[in-house]
Formats: sequence, structure tokens, C-alpha cells
Amino acid sequence: MKLSLLTKAIFTIAFLFLTENNIFAQTKYQKDFYEFWSDINKHYAYLESQNIDWNKVKEIYSAQAEKVTNDNEFIQLLEDTLNELYNGHSSLSINLNTSNRLIPSWSDIRIEKDQNKYLIKDLRKGFGADLAGLKIGMQVTLFNGVSIDEQLKSFLPQFTDYHSPKMYQYALDMLFAGTHDKKRVITVVENGERKTFEPVSYANRNELLYYKVINENTGYVKINNSLGNNNLIGEFDKALDSLISNKNLILDLTETPSGGNSTVARAIMGRFVNKVLPYQIHEFDEKDYDTKRHWVEYVSPRKKTYKGNVYILVGHWTGSMGEGIAIGFDALDRATVIGTPMAGLLGAISNFRLTETKIGFQFPTERLYHINGIPREDFIPKILCKNIEETLEKAKEVAF
Repeated sequence: MKLSLLTKAIFTIAFLFLTENNIFAQTKYQKDFYEFWSDINKHYAYLESQNIDWNKVKEIYSAQAEKVTNDNEFIQLLEDTLNELYNGHSSLSINLNTSNRLIPSWSDIRIEKDQNKYLIKDLRKGFGADLAGLKIGMQVTLFNGVSIDEQLKSFLPQFTDYHSPKMYQYALDMLFAGTHDKKRVITVVENGERKTFEPVSYANRNELLYYKVINENTGYVKINNSLGNNNLIGEFDKALDSLISNKNLILDLTETPSGGNSTVARAIMGRFVNKVLPYQIHEFDEKDYDTKRHWVEYVSPRKKTYKGNVYILVGHWTGSMGEGIAIGFDALDRATVIGTPMAGLLGAISNFRLTETKIGFQFPTERLYHINGIPREDFIPKILCKNIEETLEKAKEVAF
């Protein structure tokens, strides 16, 4: 039976009415969740390389978004969703007291699973875990009195049943960074004896850099997590000028977890070259047109050039722009990089803001590469070390 034109019109109007009401019935949290998901779906640069099923993520968390009734619940939902990206370079501009501390900026201990044991593989020098007396090599059995395996589930991606080593390492780093509202209690076994430590979580130092003359041949400059502060440029110039006659220079980037900006990075590297040279490659997806945009970033010489031997120290707390400087010096062929693998923070980030709740967030929208084509996050130091202690010993050997 054919429907009359009037009947068809009535059905069409009813359908449109129900659809519009369904849209308007969405809470501000549902609207913002879909905006959040869509921004990452369109602009996140690593969905494919990380094998993230982002549609599955929408399916899981959109159902939870329907139940959100307040801002705190929504922030928690967004934090859980970001865990699906399993990398420390994606974060919100706001947090709760119960929120996890950001990594690697607020972490101070590197725990790795070795067969069925969790071992301390590295410590952040001068920070809580180190100062509390924890030692590299100790076996960790409990975190805040609870088994580690059970707690990792909170940070592992839910879009898959298979969890890669990188996913597990992300979960471990997040767990041991702790939350803002609780003291950390770490239980270890050493020489058969059970011990408990309560490391304090310290903020980053205010000092932009530290420098000194180690001996008649060697100068030392340590950047203190200030690569995002343009005032560092002048301070670095003063430090380098005072060390310009030294045969060797050690540039310590082991304490740069929060990254920075390329202006500071290019200013630092510019003191070590005498001509314009490339230091990193950018890649950006133009998804609307199924094309990719590539460009090379260069370093230009500035002020008096340091001509001696340069040794760059890196580690698990060398992040983002610190990683960029390390691969840059390597690409410029102006330094020997010494240390452990770096933080492995993905790409260059961009900032976004949700329409309804005004919550800001950031994630990587560009992929970054060494001039030789290696992804920045996969770069391995020329002199590879196991931890900060070995890195410092190697630095002494090559510089002295």
C-alpha cells in the first residue's frame, strides 16, 4: 500500500521532531564528549601508528558520558579516555585532587616488569623517590599497600584485550607517579627484607639552569626543566660564554621532562653551528584531502660559536623539546648523545577547548622525525646507558 503524500509528510515531521529533540536532550557533557572525541579523531597524529581503535573508544566512553552529572565526573571521564592514547603527551588543562599526576613531569621513579618481578630501573636525581632512599635494583612488591598488577588495569587501554609493552610501561609510570590527594607508599624487598618508603612528590626547580667548570678542560651546563621559558636563552648565553674556552662541554638534559618551545631550542643549538642546518622534520596529516604535509626545521648560527667537543646527557626524564634538542644535536653532527632512551613523548602538541564546559586539552597533532627519518620517540643515544648512574659515569669517561 502506497502512503499518501499527507501521511509521508506527517512521518517526516515526526522524525525530524524526534531527531531534534534527541540532539537537544543531550547534556552538555555528552556534547563535549563527542567534540572531544571528534577533535582527537580528526587531529591526533598517531592513531594509526599506535593501532588505536578510536571508534571502539567512542563506543565505550559515550555510554559512560550519558551517566555524567557534574564537572568532576566529566573530568574523570576525559582522563580515562586519554589513557586510551597511552602516552604522556596528551593531557587536560584542569585536574581534580584525585587526578593522577602528569608524566613524566611529576614522576620520579622508573619501574619495569622483569619476568614476574617489578624492579626499580632508574631514579630521578634529587627528587622524592631518590631522596627517600629507594635504590636502583630494588624489587617493588606493593604500591599503597595493594598489588601492582591489580592497579595497572585502571590505566591500560580498554579498546583492546592485547596490551603491548608500551601500554604496560605507560600504566606503570602513571601508577607510580601517584595522585594529588594521597601520599605514595612503596613497599620493596631488599636482601630478603621487606621495607616501606614514602617519597614526597616535589615540584620542578625554579632555577633555569646550573653551570660550573668541572676541570681545566671541561664545562658543565644543566637545564632545569625550563625549555619553555624564553628567559633561558639569555641565561644560557651567559653560561656558555663563561665556558667558551673549555675543550669539552657537557650539556645535561636529564631534567627536562616538561619540554618547551622550539625558539629556546633553536637559540641553544644556534650557538654550536656556523651555518644554517636542518635539525628535525615535521609531518602533518591533511585528513580532509588524504594528503600529508612535510617540512624541515632549521637552526641558524647566533653569537659566538662554541667549537669544542659537546656531550649531551639524556634520560627517562628528557621529554618533548628536550628530546628535540637531543636529536637536533645528533642531526647537526655536533654532539655525542649519552644516556638511556628518552621519555618518548609523541610529536608536537596543539591546544583545544571544549565548547560547553570550557575545559582545555592538548595532544600531538604533528609527527616529528630525526633528519635521518627515525621517529623522534624511537631515537637511541649513541652511548646507550641503563640508568642515570651509568650515564654520569660514561660522561666522566668521555669528557675527562
